[in-house]
Amino acid sequence: MSTTNLYRALRELLPEPPLQVAVVISVISYSGESLIEWPGGAQQRVRGTTVAPGYAAFIRAGVIEGQAPALGAQLIEV
Repeated sequence: MSTTNLYRALRELLPEPPLQVAVVISVISYSGESLIEWPGGAQQRVRGTTVAPGYAAFIRAGVIEGQAPALGAQLIEV
């Protein structure tokens, strides 16, 4: 008899959320959130306060994962 975890097998079929880069506009310290701006100009509140305003951050699934290097970004429309 196999002891396969069906939930784990299902999770392996689903793709991981993409790692994206955005600029932190402001940090909302009382709520543990930050306001970020995507390369296209859209703004969003995400969880995390580890990156100072004005710096680029790695964002995955609405959470700041860390500071991104200061490189030029290019927006490519498909």
